[in-house]
Amino acid sequence: MGNLDIIRKKGKLSPSDVIFLGKGIVNILLQCVMNLEGMFFVLCPTVLFIRQFYMFMSTSGYFLVYYNFWLTFWLSAHYCTSITNLSYGFFIWIKRIVSNFLSHLLFLTALGVFIVSFPSSWNVVAESSIQSSENSTRTSVARISIDFSYFLSVTFLGCIFPFFLSLLCLVLTSSFLLRHVWRVKNNDSGSTRPNLQAHVTALRTIFFLLLMFIFHCMTQVIAFTNSLLIIVYWNLQLLSPSVEAAVIFQASNKLRRIILKRFCTKSWRNTET
Repeated sequence: MGNLDIIRKKGKLSPSDVIFLGKGIVNILLQCVMNLEGMFFVLCPTVLFIRQFYMFMSTSGYFLVYYNFWLTFWLSAHYCTSITNLSYGFFIWIKRIVSNFLSHLLFLTALGVFIVSFPSSWNVVAESSIQSSENSTRTSVARISIDFSYFLSVTFLGCIFPFFLSLLCLVLTSSFLLRHVWRVKNNDSGSTRPNLQAHVTALRTIFFLLLMFIFHCMTQVIAFTNSLLIIVYWNLQLLSPSVEAAVIFQASNKLRRIILKRFCTKSWRNTET
């Protein structure tokens, strides 16, 4: 809603606003998918072992999580090329692409992530029957086994690769700002130190998002190594879209102003009535 207000007033979003809008939509959809899967897990767990339903939920989950990670990389690349002003040809090309063709770039990224996430049909869903010795009844027990090579490849392409690219952007941006501050501080011309608050906010945003990368990987490792902690893992994953929403709000002054304006206006009207 905040970005729609910006479009209505200015007609165009900045690259960071476009990425924030994409991450917001992805977070909403991811929250809906995880809540739906959680409700089925509590109310009707047998539905989760239906092959078609499991394939849909698995593909949706992989796509939304890994596309969100790639959005983090493009945000890191945008901040890096905007702040550092490096003269290397590769960075100039990235800056031109992000500035002029960001919507096409995000669409192609989504298509690539979907192609990577779609082969979840490689995951095997097997059903076995166990006969009870007491009353000679047969109970059906469903088991899901995940192809390890598929899981490793999709984790590398969807999580590890964008993580290291984002980390590289963070290191380059931080080193550039530190050198810039050091040069300004030791400058004998008497020039004042520039306001770096926007740059610090950008670095803090990327740092928090990279922490969420690490958090996601650690919770997945814990879930696969210890099945008793699967409920803890699931509850922590349910909180991740809300945490990322808080990171986005602290990174965007426009969204904070719009939200505060809406809530303050609403509360003022309520007090008047």
